[in-house]
Amino acid sequence: METAAPKGRISEDWLAVCIGLFIFALSLLRFSGLDIFGWTVSTKVWTQASQILAPLSKGYAGLPGLVSLVLTYVFMLAVMCVGARLLGADIKKFAIGFTLVFFLSYLCWMGGHFARIAATPDKLKQFNIGWSLNLTGEAGFIVALILGLIVGNFMPGLAKVMHEAIRPELYIKTAIVILGAGLGVKAAEALGLASAVMFRGLCAIVEAYLIYWALVYLVARKYFKFSREWAAPLASGISICGVSAAIATGGAIRARPIIPIMVSSLVVIFAVVELLVLPFFAQHFFYNEPMVAGAWMGLAVKTDGAAVASGAITDSLIRAKILAAGGPAFKEGWMTMAATTVKVFIDVFIGVWAFVLAIIWCSVIECKPGERVRPGQIWERFPKFVLGYVLTFLVLLFICLQSSTVLPTAKAVTGGGDVFRVIFFTLTFFTIGVVSNFRKLWEEGIGRLAAVYLVCLFGFIIWIGLAISWIFFHGIKPPLAS
Repeated sequence: METAAPKGRISEDWLAVCIGLFIFALSLLRFSGLDIFGWTVSTKVWTQASQILAPLSKGYAGLPGLVSLVLTYVFMLAVMCVGARLLGADIKKFAIGFTLVFFLSYLCWMGGHFARIAATPDKLKQFNIGWSLNLTGEAGFIVALILGLIVGNFMPGLAKVMHEAIRPELYIKTAIVILGAGLGVKAAEALGLASAVMFRGLCAIVEAYLIYWALVYLVARKYFKFSREWAAPLASGISICGVSAAIATGGAIRARPIIPIMVSSLVVIFAVVELLVLPFFAQHFFYNEPMVAGAWMGLAVKTDGAAVASGAITDSLIRAKILAAGGPAFKEGWMTMAATTVKVFIDVFIGVWAFVLAIIWCSVIECKPGERVRPGQIWERFPKFVLGYVLTFLVLLFICLQSSTVLPTAKAVTGGGDVFRVIFFTLTFFTIGVVSNFRKLWEEGIGRLAAVYLVCLFGFIIWIGLAISWIFFHGIKPPLAS
């Protein structure tokens, strides 16, 4: 994944750490009472255009949403142009390309939030609509990927203009560094809510992951004849949390950039399928085991947003079915919490697994006979952006564990960073599409890759996840609503 930087230049890996930590450091100023990112843009699920954009903080409620978007763009342009200079890129070409990439990507993100596309079943009444595709706002990632594919394959002139800013690896790595802070808050919040569920969730993901990864790797290697370079990112992408895990694994084993990019595309597509199917399956067959159903969403659905959304939909569907059958009224949110807790532990495991794979690839896979692995070799191939991810996670976790009263402020702190994390993710999927040539993808084997994903996901991952959820959460009920 990471290529050596020219002499005197920074690598994209280290630049992602610098940009991510810079945004994180600014967001920490919220603890001192300074609403540093309150003016940044947030996107709402909408039915009318006037509802789409708004400032993140209520303190900036008088700021028009469009102005908030422009200010967010100006801030990101300034930061990214400094980064481009450190990379040795042409600043003028980068600025023009980034402007196009930013606004095209954000239009996709806004389109994905249209209520008929994004509203989940528990939100239909709020928007006064009878149906939607139930895809959540993460549908914007899919829209961005599709538009990117159109630009990359059918609009070569536009793609050429944007070329200097088409850097999917830089965008996703920066997003992952920022992601750590939000996960730190979620982990601390779960610790305060239910330590028993946390412990069971930890046990569940360790057991599930050790089974998942080995089986997917075996299927990809033995039955579909993929090389190790392909099989490892695919196994991580399906087993942990999809995009982030595939990128981190690709960096650890020094896979070609196209490999984690292709895996990432498939992860998002299949997560949407799971989101549409699994909550209703859980409602029909497992309404008597609500915590099993919630944990299952966290183990089976492979993107953060889709997993949490699946947990929320399952929570709503099962509680409604139990009430309709004359059963007890359970407190809202506990099934969602089980899904989120399991997913947080899965995400935390990314850094650990990247380090393990870096050691294995150095000492076993690529080590020549008679050679001994040097610590420097492991460091050279270790994905540096994982360090930023771990640092932001630990800092927020430590702060939040000092006192439960800090949690509300901590959520506000990560809210500002999340604006940029979401934008970087959207930029990632748009630029992934731009660099993905249909013919080249087919030659590289995306058809076989999708077949592996389909076989593994619906052949055993979903069902192993269900079995493990049953083992650790069987018999546990949410508390009754007062």
